[in-house]
Amino acid sequence: MASPKHARSPGWTRPISQCMAGTKPKASAPGPDLPRPGPEEHLDAHGSQSSNSSMTTRELQEYWRTQKRCWKYVKLLFEIASARIEEGRVSKFVMYQIVIIQTGSFDSNKAILERRYSDFEMLQKKLLKTFREEIEDVVFPKKHLMGNFTPEMISERKLALKEYLSLLYAIRCVRRSREFIDFLTRPELKEAFGCLRAGQYTKALDILVRTVPLQEKLASHCPVMVVPSLCAMLVCHRDLERPAEAFAAGERALQCLQAREGHRYYAPLLDAMARLAYVLGKDFVSLQKRLEENQLRKPASRGFTLKELTVQEYLY
Repeated sequence: MASPKHARSPGWTRPISQCMAGTKPKASAPGPDLPRPGPEEHLDAHGSQSSNSSMTTRELQEYWRTQKRCWKYVKLLFEIASARIEEGRVSKFVMYQIVIIQTGSFDSNKAILERRYSDFEMLQKKLLKTFREEIEDVVFPKKHLMGNFTPEMISERKLALKEYLSLLYAIRCVRRSREFIDFLTRPELKEAFGCLRAGQYTKALDILVRTVPLQEKLASHCPVMVVPSLCAMLVCHRDLERPAEAFAAGERALQCLQAREGHRYYAPLLDAMARLAYVLGKDFVSLQKRLEENQLRKPASRGFTLKELTVQEYLY
């Protein structure tokens, strides 16, 4: 199988501001290098400049020093661990188990997910619309008229799909695209947020705990994309009366937001964190002060609570 002409080995991730530069707040037109994992936009409404507009020069310098220390070289390996034949309502199909691990060290959070051949086929169609030139040398395993369910064909296709994912991941603009990240995370996140809306917090957490680590690896170039999922974990833990776990999830979300005071999750998250800090006997005063300062800079008639925001994610 030929290597893709435009493939590049995964490298150092770039600063968040670069991944947001030149973007618009419209959710319907994500750039090829800035994926959007859910139906809602997760970016500041005014781009990267407004998010840092209230910072002094010294604060900006410290902010970017912190950002550079947080850059990580992330490389993922894909395996098709197994495959099984299932009977659908109309016809039978093959379900493939994908295992994703991070190289370089022991990965205790390896991701395990399942996709049908038709899911891979849909991914290929979507990528061709945006990245036709970039993936022109990436071979997609075609469906045959006969013999798709023989052990030999399934084994051959497992190897071909593993190679297909690996080649896509080697292309920077593809691995950072909405289409690629959605393929690997959206079904699970959609189920998790559906459970959250239904009040099934334990089930939602079970899914999020498995999916968020993979989402963090895929979105290491733009951590703000993981904020809705982390906030969903906060809401689930809080409503299950686990304030310590909820606070820990909120801290991760705040770290992803960094200095993005204009982000729509920022104020509701601070409010939820201040309340949790009070319950836990932590420093809630500083959180409350940050919230008040944010509200002075960006007054709103009636803001959403954190739960009201999270239940609107992944509706479609």
